[in-house]
Amino acid sequence: MTKGEKAKSLFLEGYNCAQAVFGAFADDLSLDFEFAMKLSSGFGGGMGRLREVCGAVSGMFMVLDMKHGYTSPTDVESKKKLYSHIQNLAKSFEKENGSIICKELLGLSEKKSDPTPQNRTQEYYKKRPCAELVEIAANIVDDYLKNM
Repeated sequence: MTKGEKAKSLFLEGYNCAQAVFGAFADDLSLDFEFAMKLSSGFGGGMGRLREVCGAVSGMFMVLDMKHGYTSPTDVESKKKLYSHIQNLAKSFEKENGSIICKELLGLSEKKSDPTPQNRTQEYYKKRPCAELVEIAANIVDDYLKNM
């Protein structure tokens, strides 16, 4: 199973976009799955349903952080290198999907402020590109890490 297939499967189980992408890499990152789900849980819906940066994109960034993040606030070179990689991932996702912004990917004209998640029904899945977006995001970050 590819990382993309794993992420899509997790999304279809009910995890949010960030959880699906980050969770697909939990074993590779030596993270307890439950911990990974808690850590990424607030990034769904474009960050708590604010419809900003797509949760799948946030999940990609979290995977990269775990592999190549920095820990010292004075390590400017590591920070610069990480931010360059983050920008490259964002460009790859945007090139393939047209945006990294949740509301744009969903075709919404304005932000949602209601924090209540929608029920995951068959109709929900038909209207939302999210399952495909998490698959794409997980494959992008997986390929990117393999080619670093």
